[in-house]
Amino acid sequence: MTEAHHGTPDASSPLPFLKGHGTENDFVIVPDPDGLLDLSASDVARLCDRRAGIGGDGVLRVVRSSAHPEAAALAAEAEWFMDYRNSDGSIAEMCGNGVRVFARYLRHAGLAEAGDLAVATRAGVRQVHIAKDGDGGTPGPVTVRMGRAVFPGDPVTVAVGDRSWPAVHVSMGNPHAVAFVDHLDEAGALLEAPSVSPQSAYPDGTNVEFVVDRAPRHVALRVHERGSGETRSCGTGACAVMVAAARRDGLDPAATGSQVTYTVDVPGGRLVISEDTDGMIEMTGPAVIVAEGVIERGWLAGGR
Repeated sequence: MTEAHHGTPDASSPLPFLKGHGTENDFVIVPDPDGLLDLSASDVARLCDRRAGIGGDGVLRVVRSSAHPEAAALAAEAEWFMDYRNSDGSIAEMCGNGVRVFARYLRHAGLAEAGDLAVATRAGVRQVHIAKDGDGGTPGPVTVRMGRAVFPGDPVTVAVGDRSWPAVHVSMGNPHAVAFVDHLDEAGALLEAPSVSPQSAYPDGTNVEFVVDRAPRHVALRVHERGSGETRSCGTGACAVMVAAARRDGLDPAATGSQVTYTVDVPGGRLVISEDTDGMIEMTGPAVIVAEGVIERGWLAGGR
């Protein structure tokens, strides 16, 4: 771990962190409002290690947009930038569950109120609504306007072992391959990334979703996330699945003039995904902060 510029706190002082999850897609949250930290890929992987570190599917670094070179141009639209990293340290454009947890952290830290909030990401600005807490202080759900789905090209094929399925190529600001299967266990252990062809469709790799039907407008999925492996949930993946399922079912809000909503079950819970007539997709689900503490910087630096 290195410091981005002068003015940072003493490098020997503990580094604050929080742990949160959205439908059990879990994250290490690192507050860095002034952009003083430069977390290396190995730092992120060490933090996300479930045996030797804190454990998580990724890291959410909380930075003011004005303090981050990738987000400075968005500062007038969104005060806060979600610097998201996969658990292997690689950079990702977007994480739907991560945005909800990011917004929950801002509310938890007193940096945002219940209501509407803009969050900058590498895939652009996302509009978020934080519902008011329920009885007993139970955190309300968080809704994210996830943008519009794009179908970049021809169908692709997903394979696990000697089995393969046709898949739908969907972009939600990050890439997805959505395969409809008869049973979720057909995906196998998902210890390694499923193969996707043609490889040229995904030059930087992709997230792969396996989907089954539960009821009308109700599906369930398993997902292998690029750079993280199988996770308990993927917000952008749930949105990609919802749009792919809707088109398969002959539903296109732009054509029908009516919003379409699907329930999407993930291993870690349930998300509700809607697509409006203008193509805008909204995702609603829980987001929880479960712990906070400090990281010994010497331990983190020892991983390099």
